[in-house]
Amino acid sequence: MEPLNLHGRLVGPGYPPYIIAEIGANYNGDMALCKRLIDSALDCGADAVKFQSWSKASLISKAEYARNTSYADKNRHFGSLEEMVERYQFTSEQHHEVSVYCKERGISFASSPFSPEEVDLLESLDVPCYKVASMDINHLKLLSYIGSKHRPVILSTGMATLGEIERAMSILREAGSGPIALLHCISIYPPVAGDIHLRNIPMLEKSFDVPVGFSDHTIGTHVPIAAVALGACIIEKHFTLDKDMDGWDHWISAAPPEMKTLVDESKIVFASLGSFVRAVSPAEMGKRLKFRRRVVLRRAMKKGEIVTDADLDFKRPGNGINPDESVYIVGRKLKRDCKFDEELEWADLE
Repeated sequence: MEPLNLHGRLVGPGYPPYIIAEIGANYNGDMALCKRLIDSALDCGADAVKFQSWSKASLISKAEYARNTSYADKNRHFGSLEEMVERYQFTSEQHHEVSVYCKERGISFASSPFSPEEVDLLESLDVPCYKVASMDINHLKLLSYIGSKHRPVILSTGMATLGEIERAMSILREAGSGPIALLHCISIYPPVAGDIHLRNIPMLEKSFDVPVGFSDHTIGTHVPIAAVALGACIIEKHFTLDKDMDGWDHWISAAPPEMKTLVDESKIVFASLGSFVRAVSPAEMGKRLKFRRRVVLRRAMKKGEIVTDADLDFKRPGNGINPDESVYIVGRKLKRDCKFDEELEWADLE
């Protein structure tokens, strides 16, 4: 299995989980807020911040704009769909500004392109990879164009069948893409626990022999941390400074304390996974001396007496003759007088 090399950071099984703070449209069209989000993601320990490279023209049809002119939920929708998209679209100028700022701050900048023009824009910014949104797993022309750039690809699998995933990977590879990683994803905001199916993570890894991560839309941090325990090598989670902020995704996003927890706990879980090889650590070997038992005598015995099984007991510490060695004691004579509960040594036996 080939890992992804994202600007020098190897991503795949055996490497620490790569944490992506998905800013998306949560910058609300405000570049000052955008930079505060980037700074906060960096402070939390995220490896990358990710945006969505779409414009008013590249994502939604005019007919859909016409169908969505007002919303009852004024917290997440300040106006018509067209007005919100116009405000939240990530312009070319903003791409360049954010890319420069991320380089200055030392965090990777990534984005999901939604058109060939946006692929070219991201290519000019030397992104570490292309992230394909779940909605485009059947957009074969876009996949082919992304693959032609020969960069690593992270492919979200929300709403997709195994056949669609296989076809998308084939299109990317035929076009010349770099290594591919899949993200298990449930495209519901938020999904109920019974619909998440985290066991899809090892299933996808076994089925396609590529690194697999988890694009998370749950509330809180317990599910993505569990995903790391099941082998997810990438965690992508929406990120905000304030869950109550106006906008589409703030309410299901991780605030800074949650993102910090996710980063820190993911590292601990990854380190705890260890190896399939059963081994007793030096620290545990040392614990044997205190936690295990040794042979002691149930009664006082005289020199020359023959030790029987009934004469033996087993108590802490484990720094002498082990219980499983008692068969080599029974039937042998004592070389000295011994007291009740005395710790027996090999030197005490003929």
